[in-house]
Amino acid sequence: MYAKCGEIECSRSVFDENLDRNVFSWSSMIAGYVQNNLAQDGLVLFNRMREELIEANQITLGILVHACKKLGALHQGKWLHGYLIKCGIELGSYLVTALLDLYAKCGVVRDARSVFDELHGIDIVSWTAMIVGYTQNGCPEEALKLFLQKEQVAVLPNDVTIASVFSSCSQLLNLNLGRSIHGLSIKLGSRDPIVTNSLVDFYAKCQMNRDARYVFETISDRDVVAWNSIISAFSQNGSAYEALELFHQMRMGSVLPDAVTLVSVLSACASLNALQVGSSFHAYAVKRGLLSSNVYVGTALLTFYAKCGDAESARVIFDGMDQKSTVTWSAMISGYGIQGNGRGSLSIFGDMLKAELKPNEEIFTSILSACSHTGMIGEGWRLFTMICQDYNLVPSTKHYTCMVDLLARAGRLKEALDFIQKMPVKPDVSLFGAFLHGCGLHSRFDLGELAIKRMLELHPGEACYYVLMCNLYASDASWSKVKQEKIELCHLKDD
Repeated sequence: MYAKCGEIECSRSVFDENLDRNVFSWSSMIAGYVQNNLAQDGLVLFNRMREELIEANQITLGILVHACKKLGALHQGKWLHGYLIKCGIELGSYLVTALLDLYAKCGVVRDARSVFDELHGIDIVSWTAMIVGYTQNGCPEEALKLFLQKEQVAVLPNDVTIASVFSSCSQLLNLNLGRSIHGLSIKLGSRDPIVTNSLVDFYAKCQMNRDARYVFETISDRDVVAWNSIISAFSQNGSAYEALELFHQMRMGSVLPDAVTLVSVLSACASLNALQVGSSFHAYAVKRGLLSSNVYVGTALLTFYAKCGDAESARVIFDGMDQKSTVTWSAMISGYGIQGNGRGSLSIFGDMLKAELKPNEEIFTSILSACSHTGMIGEGWRLFTMICQDYNLVPSTKHYTCMVDLLARAGRLKEALDFIQKMPVKPDVSLFGAFLHGCGLHSRFDLGELAIKRMLELHPGEACYYVLMCNLYASDASWSKVKQEKIELCHLKDD
């Protein structure tokens, strides 16, 4: 009773005064610790229980596994798993689900699946736990595969199952399957917020704003999660005005925005170059204490100012942040690059190295892009070489694209073409797009024609590339070729 009311010390006093302690009283005290976020104390008490030769039961071990899950203590959790097998304790649904949750939270999905496969009779709780484990650990294909075996499992999905499946469909951008699951959720009468919010997020990730808005409008009691899902959907999918309009409606509905809301609306303001509106959100973040306590809000605000051309304000935000993620450093490097201040980008990169932070792929993409925008060829080559030699990273297609863009912008097109031909990775459309941009800047229509032909080889039949070819020939006043490309485009449309 005391433990459930948060009076853990009183509960422990009663426990210590009890001279006739059995497995149930030990389990209750351990559970009290775990429920009151004192999981480590619960594990310590279990060791005392063993010293007094009290054998644990399924309930005790389930509580202890839950404690390990809270602590992220995989090693201790595995020991408990071995202990219960050694003691011959049956793996019932309660214990299996606890072990599943532990292994899934610790990212060892194979161990979670091994426990799941040991079950003789699969119930809704263990089945759902396994699907959630797959989804949360970036294995959406496996989650959907297990879900689609529901006929073999002989159970109906609950709201948590449905929400997790929508999340898997979001990760895979599988619109058709997601729509089918939407139909199933209607048949099952699933109207819990966890389902509707995940459904809004699914349609948003698939860039189906109209469907996301339709589902959102069916929610009668919209909490901050629902509002965040729909605002984020419109902000990310190129409907910034609508995102800000939804934010206004949210405030009219007396729902208090949180850090996630601010990140979305600041992104919308950056898209619209709405400096004044975004500055008002800055003031709101300061008033709510979200700027100092949340690295995501600080990074979003920094990015907003940088994209709006206010590098000075971006730097003030950056310098005032107590915690900086890799994304924060990357945003500041990119911010200077966008403004054409390559030296500023290099300075921030140098500060990062002095802080003994290891740059990752994203950081190198930002700094190489900054070199490209400011024409710093020598620095660009030095940094590109650093990726392999100093940090043992494998350059990605993005890094190669930045280098092609750097050389092409500087007019070193033959050098860029030679670089493309010697690349160890297959060039994509973005890379040829960067090369084509340089060709246009320096009126090298012959090389531009080559780039577009390579783009067509990668994506045959794409009308936009024929339009690009027409524009290229028009720039060179090659009107006969323009006419020929328009004929090709007409044939393509007829097909």
